[in-house]
Amino acid sequence: MTATALVAADLVLAGKGILCLDQSTPAVDARLRAAGVAPGASTRLAYLSMLTGTPGLSLGISGVSVNEEALFADGVAAALAGRGLLAGIRADTGTWPLAGAPGETVTEGLDGLTARLASYAALGARFATWRAVLRAGHGRPSWRALRANASALGRFALSCQEAGVVAVAEVAIEGAAGPEVTSAALMVTVSELTEMGVALDGVVLKTGMVPAAAVPRVVAEQTLAALWCVVPEEMAGVAFLAGGRSPARATADLAAVRRLGAPWPVTFAFGRALTGPALAAWHGDPSCVAAGQRALANRVACTIAALQGRYTPVLEPGYVLAPVLS
Repeated sequence: MTATALVAADLVLAGKGILCLDQSTPAVDARLRAAGVAPGASTRLAYLSMLTGTPGLSLGISGVSVNEEALFADGVAAALAGRGLLAGIRADTGTWPLAGAPGETVTEGLDGLTARLASYAALGARFATWRAVLRAGHGRPSWRALRANASALGRFALSCQEAGVVAVAEVAIEGAAGPEVTSAALMVTVSELTEMGVALDGVVLKTGMVPAAAVPRVVAEQTLAALWCVVPEEMAGVAFLAGGRSPARATADLAAVRRLGAPWPVTFAFGRALTGPALAAWHGDPSCVAAGQRALANRVACTIAALQGRYTPVLEPGYVLAPVLS
């Protein structure tokens, strides 16, 4: 196995998932403001420290993806490594309108990517994420949007492997997307990765669980039906997004997916579904750090139970993995 394949295997290690804290600075500030916390650089760092300092976090989290501000802050990557966590970084620069495809976007950031990846790796980043956003409904996504975003993902993944960094290729579909749309998006992405010579065992595919279903069992069946025929077994793993679901619903849907089984490692890459309760409990109060950490520990423990086939809604209130927070 290559070095990136070994790290990718660690990232999707059985019983562990990815904590996504890589939103842009304006997006983090908006979340803080909505929780009644005054935004700013010091507050953002305090929020990050509260979350990543949670005792026992590495029992259920393999890696933490952050944004550039956090990665470039003194000691963040080293602190994560010291806690047994792989450091990751969001490497794209956001979405822009796609020419010739009204209402659709393409993710940019390829200019200067090689140099950025080298600097990220030097700071301790072990994986990088690129987020392709596709919009579903009213004849979308178009093949133009599918191909443009897949091409960017392929070039990103190849650059990551040349830099010795694991590529986390995210395909996010906004709107009412059924299994057919998800399959088409992933088929074009995987084809592009393969044609570019990307080693799939060093790539983690990050995508959403298929929505528009009333019960978790149907979500799981439609999700795996969408992925099974287009995602090769040699892919390092699939990390599922919460996709705007509530924390409990995201966990229940993940548990249903895991129960059906898959030919590749399955894990999660959740952001708000893990951090939302923690932010509400902490709300910027230094005396509430432990409360915020306990809320995060509870969500991680429930989500890990979903991966291990032990999840039931009975676990929701107060369940945490050892060591128990005081």
